Order: sequence, then structure tokens, then C-alpha cells
Amino acid sequence: MKIVIQRVAEATVEVEGRQVARIGRGLLVLVGVDVDDTPADAVYLAAKTAALRVMNDDDGVMNRSVVDVDGELLAVSQFTLLASTRRGNRPSYIRAAKRPLSTDLFDLYVAELERVAGRRVQQGVFGADMKVGLVNDGPVTIVIDSKENGK
Repeated sequence: MKIVIQRVAEATVEVEGRQVARIGRGLLVLVGVDVDDTPADAVYLAAKTAALRVMNDDDGVMNRSVVDVDGELLAVSQFTLLASTRRGNRPSYIRAAKRPLSTDLFDLYVAELERVAGRRVQQGVFGADMKVGLVNDGPVTIVIDSKENGK
């Protein structure tokens, strides 16, 4: 699995002109599921997301987790994170998992993140054409691939 974590002042998701999710200060997480991913990948990344020290402490240093600062969480599925651009100019999505694996592992990531963070995780709508709005705070953007980070 690959995730992109963005520290945000706020973030929203709209589907067909209707707002389906909104958070204030916290983390927006874009989640891509690879064809070779397993439940262990989802569990590892959920724990990493909750514990990642990317929120500022009282001195303005990134030394606190989203849990430490009582921040909010928003997870959005995004198969394009698995794009390969090695050949030509049209991305290939052959590594992106299809349903039911992609939905099962995305749902497990969200459920595990809720468990370890001790709070509800807002979500986009899986497979929908979403409009994601955000105010990136910092900016802070972190990419984590469960295959490259030793799960």
C-alpha cells in the first residue's frame, strides 16, 4: 500500500456537488492499494499514520502526532498512487488492486486507524469521482509505501 499524508488546516470531499466529508486541523490521507498488498500492509500503515510526528509542538517543531494534538483524520481512496510512468506518457495502473481486495484493505486501514487513533476517520466515497479540497499546513506532505518502509 502507498499513502500520501498531508497535514492540513482543513480538508473536504465533495461527490456530485454534495459535501460528504470535512475535517479541520489534522491529516488528509490518500490511500492506494497494490495488487500484492495484504492486511498486514493496512495495519502497518494505520499504526504509522496515527503515530507519525508531523504536528507542531508548542515550540513549532514537528514533534507530535495527530493523536497527541487531538487532530482530525480524513482517508480518501486513490488508485492513481499506484501509477507507473516508466513507459510513454500515459500512466499504467496495472499495479492498482481491483475490488474486492482494494475495498477490503482500504476499509481495514480505516478501521485500524480508528482503533489506534481512538477517533472517527472521515472518508471519501470509494470509486466515486471526488473533488478533494485542502489547505495544506506547512506544507507538510509525506509519502509512505509499506513495501519500502519495512512493515
